[in-house]
Amino acid sequence: MDVSEAKRLKSLEDENAKLKKLLAEAMLDTAALRELLSKKW
Repeated sequence: MDVSEAKRLKSLEDENAKLKKLLAEAMLDTAALRELLSKKW
């Protein structure tokens, strides 16, 4: 693996980490909304 491939891999790993964080936050938001909506008014 040369330097450009290593940089590309690092960039993809960073992007993947950001996307995983966004997904986790969205899943938490969804869970919170479901919990709120499941309660009887």
